[in-house]
Amino acid sequence: MSRVYNFSAGPSCLPEEVLNECAAEMLDYKGTGQSVMEMSHRSKAFEPIIQDAEAMVRKLMNVPENYKVLFLQGGGSTQFAMVAENLGIHSGKAAYIETGVWAKKAAAEAKHLGVDVDIIASSKDKGYSYIPRVEKVEGDYDYVYICFNNTIMGTHYEYIPETGDIPLVADISSCVLSEPLDISKFGMVFAGAQKNLAPAGVTLVIIREDLITDSPRSGTPTMLCYKTHADADSMYNTPPCYTIYVLGKVLHWIEKNGGAEGMLKRNKEKADYLYNFLDSSDFYHATAQKGSRSLMNVPFLTKYSTGATDEASLAKEKEINDKFVKEAAAAGLVNLKGHRLVGGMRASIYNAMSLDGVKALVEFMKKFAAEN
Repeated sequence: MSRVYNFSAGPSCLPEEVLNECAAEMLDYKGTGQSVMEMSHRSKAFEPIIQDAEAMVRKLMNVPENYKVLFLQGGGSTQFAMVAENLGIHSGKAAYIETGVWAKKAAAEAKHLGVDVDIIASSKDKGYSYIPRVEKVEGDYDYVYICFNNTIMGTHYEYIPETGDIPLVADISSCVLSEPLDISKFGMVFAGAQKNLAPAGVTLVIIREDLITDSPRSGTPTMLCYKTHADADSMYNTPPCYTIYVLGKVLHWIEKNGGAEGMLKRNKEKADYLYNFLDSSDFYHATAQKGSRSLMNVPFLTKYSTGATDEASLAKEKEINDKFVKEAAAAGLVNLKGHRLVGGMRASIYNAMSLDGVKALVEFMKKFAAEN
């Protein structure tokens, strides 16, 4: 069977070049006679793998020297708790900008752990279809929290809020290394790997050293302390070795293709192609507002998604969406079903998705519109 175009929001497609390299080394990594997924994380064979991955993160993301790079587990959702436990320790107050599901969940987790959460802005009024403009944040906050790219809603920050001396924390899971990002403007960023970096299993954390405390909130488990992992160079317990290995290969692929700047050029070309089609179509429309649109995740609806709540309209909308997803899959365009909170369809076009894949999607969309 030939390869499909995978538009999944995560786990997502990986560069074929990387997959081929991993396949070639599956049974014997560099003459060790074993797979990376079998070897000890304390072995001399694995040590350079994790060291290279960190070096590549620092190089491609221009990580300042006073920041630690950590490879953790538990996904972005565990970071919701770790951020609150480790940073919400002075005033006990934190500011959150609510732009969708993941920012909302992060705020709820912090509140659950006893942090006094202040939702300083929200785009809930319009279904999280835009990013609210918060130029400057002031106040007695331990940190300010944002989700930089909203996978479900297809929105993205076109600016970085000014927070002064208040550490800015960003979830960059679905846009990491899709564009250049000035890490020095953040106290901390984190990213689940399963969208742009590697298979699911490792979470990248980049945190300024002065924010790593040995006195987190009372009762914080050892494994949820950043200092635990920083002191042990991400080796306090067994790390997700194979995922880190793949991550390193993806980072080298990104470097070979122009680094963060090259990815931005590649991603803008793909996104412009798709959005231009959507904006010119009488059959489809994008759900995210202009000025807040993600380059990574593009939710869209058909003309049958009218917002009506009567039974007949909802049935017709479901019928056309199901038909689109089924026929797209048959054409080799998979995982296009939209999230239930938005409906319709969603094309996630991460770094590894080619322009050819996006063009194939648009051609299918034209055909489907003509037939329906």
